[in-house]
Amino acid sequence: MTEERTAVGRSKRDFLKLMLGGGVLAWLASIAYPLFSYLKPPKQPEVEVTRVKVGPLSAMEKDSGVIVRFGNKPVILVRNAAGNLRAFSATCTHLDCTVQYRKELGVIWCACHNGKYDLNGRNIAGPPPRPLDEYRVVVQEGDIYISKNA
Repeated sequence: MTEERTAVGRSKRDFLKLMLGGGVLAWLASIAYPLFSYLKPPKQPEVEVTRVKVGPLSAMEKDSGVIVRFGNKPVILVRNAAGNLRAFSATCTHLDCTVQYRKELGVIWCACHNGKYDLNGRNIAGPPPRPLDEYRVVVQEGDIYISKNA
């Protein structure tokens, strides 16, 4: 009879341990899940943009560059000394840093690891593995428009 009670008592004790342990785990999960959900930024859908108006051609000096938003992505518009306009992705192909136009060097430059691109978007120095993605530039009625290459 005592063996039977200890077996029943043991099974009740094991059951209580299991239930309490499960309850503690469920409580921890109910705290951790909202915390991690809050810290993880929500996914934002890609904005579908096909064309962006930059501004008037007369406002952009020769031998200069400007960063323009193309949906969620930065684009660099460069006007060389001859007055020709070119647009490229302003995201370095090495580590996704934002590039900038360096007038004194005559290149598109990435400050992260000193990567350099020529004014045709080709990587010429530093660690960038490939050229910048090119965008189409159109001047209509004195305004500059940037669009994706087809």
